[in-house]
Amino acid sequence: MANKHGVVPYQNYMNPSQKRWLKFKRNKPALISLYLLSIMLFFSLTAEIWSSSRPIILKYNNQWYFPALVTYHPTVFGREDIFVMDYRSLELKENDWAIWPINQWDPYESNKSVEYYPSPPSAQNWLGTDDRGRDILSRLLYGFRYTMAYAIGVWLLSYLIGTVVGAALGYFGGKLDLWGSRVVEIIETMPVALLLITVISIFSPNVFGLIFFTVVFEWTGIFHHMRAQFLQLRKREFVEASTALGLSHSRIIFRHILPNALTPLVTFSPFNIAANIYLLATLDFLGLGLPAPTPSLGELISQAKKYVTSAEWLVWSPAITIVITMTAFINIGIAIRDAYDARM
Repeated sequence: MANKHGVVPYQNYMNPSQKRWLKFKRNKPALISLYLLSIMLFFSLTAEIWSSSRPIILKYNNQWYFPALVTYHPTVFGREDIFVMDYRSLELKENDWAIWPINQWDPYESNKSVEYYPSPPSAQNWLGTDDRGRDILSRLLYGFRYTMAYAIGVWLLSYLIGTVVGAALGYFGGKLDLWGSRVVEIIETMPVALLLITVISIFSPNVFGLIFFTVVFEWTGIFHHMRAQFLQLRKREFVEASTALGLSHSRIIFRHILPNALTPLVTFSPFNIAANIYLLATLDFLGLGLPAPTPSLGELISQAKKYVTSAEWLVWSPAITIVITMTAFINIGIAIRDAYDARM
């Protein structure tokens, strides 16, 4: 509709996705949170370049090596007395040189030059060390990677399963919906937290095992929303027209109904990822999360409870990281919810 000057607003030429993105960008906290999360994820995914005990690039005996990305056997450098190459002890000749990461510690090695563990922040360890002498900054960088892998992995798989099951039950209805809903209700009546802790304590899984066991119980959350969407949309005119044209059920579900039922998936996703981050931190704090010595945020906080008064840097670094990450996802979730709200 044109305004009083006869000019049609630019927004009228936009499709719904463009309008939602424009609404999202107007939310400054959400936009800042998106940029902040992107930066944090970038540094975590490229942590080998920023924090490692191996050079990024090494020129040795007129040969080029990339130890940060490729693992070389010590015999390549003439060392037959060790099994893992110690690049700090490598003697560089006149034409040899190396480019090191900014933080020259990997998340598993201990700083043996300090007098006691945990040691406070210093020029060697910018955020201090934990109770085993491992660099906290390095463990935060690598631990954030595992945290995001778990949170996003659980979100993807649980939403995929919940969407497929909810779509099938909501679309076909009848006895399939009746008995399928009863199975979901049985799963939801189980003491999920207790079962999850019991299973994890028995099997001691890695990050992929943790994702699997969490998804077994978490997919029912999105199931109800998708089932309700399909129950509502399956009686619409465009669905009846598609059925009359003889289209297959899979085509009707995935090409016609699902695109119109994406609102719950999109709006709930940031909150679900934030909840998964909190869940993993809780499991790591209880010692039931990622197996040692895998770096994790909850494991650092678990150490901190022993040194609350004497090593406060163990508390603040992982706690601030978790708070910033969860706050960013919540800000993004609120902005997406508002962008999809037709009343706004």
